[in-house]
Amino acid sequence: MKNNRSTRMAAILLTVAAAFGGTAPLPAHAEGINANQQASTAPVITILPIDRAAILAGQKLDFRVEITGIESKEPLQVLINGKDAGQYFGKKPVITHTTANSTEYTIRDISFKKPERISVKASVNHKKKTLTKTVNYEVYQAIGNGKKAKNVVLMVGDGMSSNIRTAARVVSKGINEGKFKGWLEMENMDSMGMVTTSGMDSIVTDSANSASAYATGHKTAVNAEGVYPDNTADPLDDPKVENIIELLKRTRGMSTGLVTTADITDATPAAMTVHTRSRYESEFIAKSFLDPLHRPDVLLGGGREWFLPASDGGKRKDQTNLIDAYKKQGYSYVTNAKELNKTSANGKLLGLFRPSNMNVYFDREYTQPNNPDIVGTYNDQPTLMEMTSKALDVLDNNKNGFFLMVEGASIDKQAHTMDMERVIWDTIEFDQTVGLVKEYVRKHPETLVIVTADHGHSMTLNGTFSVKDAAGKKGDELRELIGTYADSKFPTYKDADGDGFPDKPDSDWKLAIGWGNHPDHNEDYMTNPKPVSPTIQDPKVTDKSWYIANPDKDPNGVHYNGNLPHDEGQEVHTFDDVPINASGPGASFFSGYMDNTEVFRKMMTALQLDPVKEKVKK
Repeated sequence: MKNNRSTRMAAILLTVAAAFGGTAPLPAHAEGINANQQASTAPVITILPIDRAAILAGQKLDFRVEITGIESKEPLQVLINGKDAGQYFGKKPVITHTTANSTEYTIRDISFKKPERISVKASVNHKKKTLTKTVNYEVYQAIGNGKKAKNVVLMVGDGMSSNIRTAARVVSKGINEGKFKGWLEMENMDSMGMVTTSGMDSIVTDSANSASAYATGHKTAVNAEGVYPDNTADPLDDPKVENIIELLKRTRGMSTGLVTTADITDATPAAMTVHTRSRYESEFIAKSFLDPLHRPDVLLGGGREWFLPASDGGKRKDQTNLIDAYKKQGYSYVTNAKELNKTSANGKLLGLFRPSNMNVYFDREYTQPNNPDIVGTYNDQPTLMEMTSKALDVLDNNKNGFFLMVEGASIDKQAHTMDMERVIWDTIEFDQTVGLVKEYVRKHPETLVIVTADHGHSMTLNGTFSVKDAAGKKGDELRELIGTYADSKFPTYKDADGDGFPDKPDSDWKLAIGWGNHPDHNEDYMTNPKPVSPTIQDPKVTDKSWYIANPDKDPNGVHYNGNLPHDEGQEVHTFDDVPINASGPGASFFSGYMDNTEVFRKMMTALQLDPVKEKVKK
């Protein structure tokens, strides 16, 4: 789906709201109908899965063919390797007509049983001509080499492009005379590669789309999770693709868990387990987690408001108390770090530590004594390390193994608001969590750990900034304090207590960063004591969204004119390739360049999963 301006505006509002713990409604037209099909009057044939899909033999999915632009409802012929599709799958297709000029041919819950090349041909008569479309699939078997992995830990630094990694290394480890004093935990792993990030509908992805590629091995569209987008407006009826949690529960009875610093219903964790065209269906997602087909054993993060009715401080319109429902399913429930660390849960665990996204590390652990109003009453939120440690404790009790997804979510959310310190501090927290998982792998060598990002951000490393000379200066005077080339002095961050975080973010010389894409904004290069949006809606423009620099953010800073459309209120994602690292059995698969869908394939290969033959006994 190619977003038009109004859809893009909705995405901006949702991103802004998410960064500060809120939500916004999604326009109905953004949830389903393909914009290219809507705008086109010429006949269009769409086949789902799409061309060049790589499909795991035995993986369940929905098959669909759509024809738009033909009013006559001509009979549709669909052949798979020359055989009628209904006969091939042994199921009768369901024929529908969503609009007056569309026909849909759907067969749900099918699979391809053996590795082979598949050709799908759809044809229909139109104005005395036959229109055809052909797509090709590769059905593969996950046959591995060497030792089979029992457990998989997928760690996603949301939006963590390579420049963000480098910035975290500078700040956490230090550099002198051109040599770094150490490497990040994620950089000291067995294998390294690069991952492409684009989706099926646009070259720049969002986190739902990209995480879905990791979870299913299939491309999808912006805002979609575990589905191919169809031509209906309903965000819950799109053709499904079986995801990693469903596969591992169905075939091996493995335990599964999701850990995030975001709302637990947010894009990345939700994409591992649910199916929806709209990532913003948070009420549905929270309830869908309870579905036994894809029910995670561990859920830790924010997002309590989607589990409680409005009468009890939540946002559920159905007035259901889902926390009680989870307890009835045997989940232990915790709400803060003290409770999390005390719990001895060895089966199922639900931890919800804020109504929406958790506060970032910088505010939870660094600024809280001076600015307690930032975290408010939620002053005992666990770190990502604590949540991950407890998740491992719970999950490793299963003799069949486990899958755990760990997300450093606010690397992305703080990049959108162009807040350097909060980006970097969350990256360091994420990296220390990688170190914790690597220690687990050393004691449990049957565990594969993978560290990557879902997409990039445009943060650039321009040199260093002279904090010691900044007093009393403003505007372009501050710009002159950026050191480039021979004037780019080495940063002077100090870490006296050895915790991996600088004692003082505004050292005499600190990183000077920029943004490859950005709205109008002010920048004084100094740490913001509190999170603040870079933009506000222009009060003079009332008939459309038009963002200007927030006068309350760095009012004496350098003013930068934006290089994005005026209806973009934040920095946006890029389609840069992102690094991937791995250690443990199967780590060698994650070297070189790969499409994001191949990350799923390589995880399945490391596990040597065979959904055709493997099935948990009832």
